[in-house]
Amino acid sequence: MSLIDLANPTRFLALAARLLPWLALVTVGLLAAGLYLSAVAPDDYQQGATVKIMFIHVPNAWLSMFVWGVMSIASLGTLVWRHPLADVAAKAAAPIGASFTFLALLTGSLWGRPMWGTYWEWDARLTSVLILFLMYLGLMALWRSVEDPTRAARAAAVLTLVGAINLPIIKFSVDWWNTLHQPASVMRMGGPALDKSFLIPLLVMAVGFSFLFITLHVAAMRNEILRRRVRSLQMMQARAYPGSAPASGATGQIVGAA
Repeated sequence: MSLIDLANPTRFLALAARLLPWLALVTVGLLAAGLYLSAVAPDDYQQGATVKIMFIHVPNAWLSMFVWGVMSIASLGTLVWRHPLADVAAKAAAPIGASFTFLALLTGSLWGRPMWGTYWEWDARLTSVLILFLMYLGLMALWRSVEDPTRAARAAAVLTLVGAINLPIIKFSVDWWNTLHQPASVMRMGGPALDKSFLIPLLVMAVGFSFLFITLHVAAMRNEILRRRVRSLQMMQARAYPGSAPASGATGQIVGAA
């Protein structure tokens, strides 16, 4: 099955039904293994046991940016290629990305309190991630506030692509400005600086959280397609019987045909 075939919502729903149980199984296995490896990892000689917050914080921070990148690609699909599922993919990803970003901010604050003596500091990295979180919330509000689904999709796509400028700011903020955050210790020239006792649990957790995103995203896309189909049926009923109106609060495009 090619990507073009997946443009058909019915084929996508069939594929999602087959994949979701396996994705959920792999996700649970990876997260369980990652949590075990994180629990048995040694304490840091400086930070003690608080270093283990890293195993939750860092994967969420990575995914907060990765999800916006996925939404940016989907936005190109909406504006350039007119892919029928592009807007569905972007809209379904936004709440998941917002959740990862919130968890990154929360765990970062909990980690920062014993290390920096404060839960929050307005440095470049923290501020740019907070802006990312606010952009997620803004996108979600935009999709809800614009009644015309086509206009909402295009406006959200433009905002997503403009907001992608923030991603390199987050990534390179520790290099461009003087911040509390340490420079990159995993994705850097010369290889990771972390010891294997920390690096392996971190990578397992990162892969586990990545599969969690894929699982949640596929499920959310499936739900969004079904919701839009229900909306389409309600609109058809309203046209056939003018006295009946579709349920309030439901918006969306008619997503496809078999």
